[in-house]
Amino acid sequence: MNSRHKSNISRFTIGVIFLLFIFVVNQAAGGDSWYGELTRLVEVFKLVRNYYVEEIPSSRLVDGAIRGMLAELDPHCNYMEAAEADEIAEEFDGYFFGIGIEYLIEGKILTVVAPIPGTPAAKAGLRPGDQIIKINNKYTYGLSDRKIQELLRGNSGTSVLITVKRGGKALAFDLNITRSQIPITSILTSFMLDGHTGYIALSRFSRTTGQEMQTALQKLEQHGMQQLLLDLRSNSGGYLDQAVAVCDLFLPEGQTIVSTKGRAYGVDETFTATAAGDFENLPLVLLIDRGTASAAEIVAGALQDWDRGLLVGENSFGKGLVQSQIELNDGAAVRITIAKYFTPSGRLIQRPFDKNLVEYYLGESESSNAGKLLRKKEVLQTHHTRGGRLVKGGGGIKPDVTCKSAEISPFTSQLLAQEQFFKFSLEFSQSHRIFPQEYTVFRQSFSVGEKTLKTFLLFLVNQGITVYPDAIKADRKQLQTLLKSELARQFWGGEAYYETLVHEDFQVQKARRYFPESRRLMHLKGNGSQF
Repeated sequence: MNSRHKSNISRFTIGVIFLLFIFVVNQAAGGDSWYGELTRLVEVFKLVRNYYVEEIPSSRLVDGAIRGMLAELDPHCNYMEAAEADEIAEEFDGYFFGIGIEYLIEGKILTVVAPIPGTPAAKAGLRPGDQIIKINNKYTYGLSDRKIQELLRGNSGTSVLITVKRGGKALAFDLNITRSQIPITSILTSFMLDGHTGYIALSRFSRTTGQEMQTALQKLEQHGMQQLLLDLRSNSGGYLDQAVAVCDLFLPEGQTIVSTKGRAYGVDETFTATAAGDFENLPLVLLIDRGTASAAEIVAGALQDWDRGLLVGENSFGKGLVQSQIELNDGAAVRITIAKYFTPSGRLIQRPFDKNLVEYYLGESESSNAGKLLRKKEVLQTHHTRGGRLVKGGGGIKPDVTCKSAEISPFTSQLLAQEQFFKFSLEFSQSHRIFPQEYTVFRQSFSVGEKTLKTFLLFLVNQGITVYPDAIKADRKQLQTLLKSELARQFWGGEAYYETLVHEDFQVQKARRYFPESRRLMHLKGNGSQF
């Protein structure tokens, strides 16, 4: 056994002895028999280190022990190594430093999907479909996604040399691009659906979400917005304080937004609207689905409980547990559930979870038994909105109007995963510059007809992809929408891509019909300013 491993074991043993001392003190004060359990852990650790057929790094054993411990809790408790913890933190910090491109690795080649508007990449003239074959004279062919990020990112003000191959041109060219701060925005897109209806798609709750929402709403208001469709589909959540900030825009001062309840000291807390919301009289319709989770469910639940917005779509995910991410001495982190979320009416957001977790999520097992953190009374409790409408606790947030999302075949799902729609639109746009100059004219008048669809299918066949006629027939509408959206991206950029998708979305079309009902809810007589 070398000295490094001996040192690791020593540090591990010293740490455990310290914990044992703390636990013995706790035991004397009436705690569980932790001393004996930790003694067993140290015993097994030593046995593995001394007798296992191969020498295993101590850090790997400790990592495994931590993961196993957290796996005994609930699905949202986990352990992250230092690099992973940094990546997750960056995702919600709201920015990184780099050149600003969306990209994919196509056939081991780094290919630009789109430059992010306003970033150095956009200013340098990078286009969708550009292939970056070198970064700082290092060939990118076959590099991993992580390695590409390492090469493209760096401190603000530093430069990176990229070599670009464009279209069918034989000669590549160099671009020297200065890195800067690149925003990771929470808002996927925002625009006017018509002369009086604003639309905002919120993809996450990062550190800047509240301010982003304020800015987007003010911009839409200047364009004549009189009602808002807020899209929370596939929003996996994020920071609690930013969910509160978003609700604060729409609720009057003093109204409860969410409560947290747990076992540890200081985790029980009630969050309320702090000031008159700038948009508290704006009619709201919200779109939710099975991917709407956590902080997004807090927003949906609060606005529903106060009859402040009408919910359209599918049952939300049902993640109503508060996690605290605690950094360890080596930079790794553990995420531990410390409390539960409750909506203003007192209903629990968290759905049951047990061994049938995936089944329950897919809606195939609606009678799933209550999990460890969900008592039977919490599942069965019924509550009422301020205006007296019935809502139930447990199992996520149920929409006021059910509208299921479009189902697509495994064939089309595979095409999406392989970026085939993007690849086709790139090739098609280079040989068919026939579209009008104005995007609005394209969106309103262009449709993917039989000829374009056949060209796409031939494109797939030429790549060796088997085409399934039944899947094409079943998914025809979705295929046309995806192709049209990608063509919009090629000619007018990322914003046109999202806008085309939204306008063709039948859930959006249905949700727009319910603004009169949203207005009616706002005038329901309740029991005052609180429940």
